Amino acid sequence: MVDVYQNIKEGERGAWLSIVTYLILSAFKLILGYLFLSSALRADGMNNLTDIVASVAVLIGLRISRKPPDSDHAYGHFRAETVAALIASFIMAMVGFQVLVDGVGLLFAGQEQAPEPWLAGVAIICAVIMYGVYRYNRKLAQRTNSQALMAAAKDNLSDAMVSVGAAVGIIGSQLGMPWLDIVAALVVGVLICKTAWDILSDSMHRLTDGFDELELPGLRETIASIEGVENIKDIKARINGSQTLVDVIIEVSPELTITESHHISDKVEAKMAEVHNIHYVHVHVEPKEI
Repeated sequence: MVDVYQNIKEGERGAWLSIVTYLILSAFKLILGYLFLSSALRADGMNNLTDIVASVAVLIGLRISRKPPDSDHAYGHFRAETVAALIASFIMAMVGFQVLVDGVGLLFAGQEQAPEPWLAGVAIICAVIMYGVYRYNRKLAQRTNSQALMAAAKDNLSDAMVSVGAAVGIIGSQLGMPWLDIVAALVVGVLICKTAWDILSDSMHRLTDGFDELELPGLRETIASIEGVENIKDIKARINGSQTLVDVIIEVSPELTITESHHISDKVEAKMAEVHNIHYVHVHVEPKEI
């Protein structure tokens, strides 16, 4: 269990990197977007503001998740990051909706002035920076097996693509289509709302003990390969924050002693931790019917 909490602590570095990067880039994009009349760049900056909220939520969730189990939380505090992500999704949805409303207003107002062409270069540079943050967080998430940080890394990648979209809108406005800059802002607004929905649906799935049933065969195969396990009568799993909890009923030879059956249970727990990094496994042993 020490490794689990240490991994969560290491994952905080990625959350801090995202927060600092988003703070700098959002301020940079919003200032330039308002000064030089780029709707796409302003929307991109608003997108980064929502990402600050999401990254802070991940950081707070990771901090709380590191608290050890107590009398009120026998399974630990791992679900705190899921609750934080749920709150962040609502905030992101509100900002995304506001970007869409502003974009539609500008579109019908008939804005004709095109933004400065060099702003496209700014957007591309921001995209490269965010891609670098994505690569760092993705590598750290894989090393620490942090699902929350992996989600943050995917958000970093989507932000890089949003910045590329902003650049496309700015370039298009230079080709006699200033409305394309506003359309790019609308696309950014849709992407913000979609990201909010993805986080919301995933968080609700986790909070209601949802689990991807396609992963169960792999867990079953690992347990079945352990010497002494005659049959797997039932197996189910659920997500608790970034941790997976597994309940399994195995059948063993009825001739085994209680001590020998207990040793098989220990093997199941150790194998699941080694192969799948699952540290919460409840094993119920039954004698196999002959």
